[in-house]
Amino acid sequence: MKKFFFTACFLSIVIASWTQELNVMTFNIRLNTAADSLNAWPYRKDKVASQILYHKVHLLGVQEALHDQMMDLEERLPQFNYAGGGRDDGKEKGEYSAIFYDTTRLQLLQTKMFWLSETPEIPGSKSWDAAITRMVTWAKFKDRKTKKIFFAFNTHFDHIGKIARRESASIILNRVKEIAGNTPAIITGDFNAEPADEPVMVIMNKNNPLHLTDAKLVSQSPHYGPTGTFNAFRSKERNDQPIDYIFLKGKWKVLTHATISQTWEGRFASDHFAVLAALIL
Repeated sequence: MKKFFFTACFLSIVIASWTQELNVMTFNIRLNTAADSLNAWPYRKDKVASQILYHKVHLLGVQEALHDQMMDLEERLPQFNYAGGGRDDGKEKGEYSAIFYDTTRLQLLQTKMFWLSETPEIPGSKSWDAAITRMVTWAKFKDRKTKKIFFAFNTHFDHIGKIARRESASIILNRVKEIAGNTPAIITGDFNAEPADEPVMVIMNKNNPLHLTDAKLVSQSPHYGPTGTFNAFRSKERNDQPIDYIFLKGKWKVLTHATISQTWEGRFASDHFAVLAALIL
């Protein structure tokens, strides 16, 4: 009888974990440009949406999404709404670093954007040696299942400016603390930096009380899939180093972490692989 009781307790804990699991994805979907030929967005949009749906994603940070791509994803993800706007004007102009969320699982409580510049409240602003305007979308959510509150931040760092990436990392740390306080937070994005590069080292510096944790490094299951996340539409990833991350602040448990490298007749859904983590708060 005791054995049956403990088995039942164990199963109930496992089932409870499954129902509380929050599936989080970061995905640079590559902007819509005809120059990509057979890798252009019209040939990829269904592939991108299918990955999101198949992996039962609840929270998705997208990068490089133009307004027409946002509309395509919204149409293909019927349970989802999104937070965010274009980086050039905070509305529909320029690339989005938006947050899609499954409305059956998450309730949006608040959302706003800021820019990675010396004037973060001014839409379209850029500073330092940044080549392009860069920004962050953040949102405050209530999990409908667990009733817990958390914040999500999504961004895309500059691809040229070394100073801009370093300063952007500092802004992220300070803004997460300023906006989320002691509430747990998820930070997704294409950081255009490998683990040994300065921006990621700034973000993960344990000597800084504001530091973030890479979800991959604390996953209870070993990372699944390639470690590199940029494929450039070639036959495989560029190298073994990631530039796309899911960072965490607060008491998160990471069950699994993966890089999704699915192909269709040798073609990828994007020039980046999606990164996926299953979390419990």
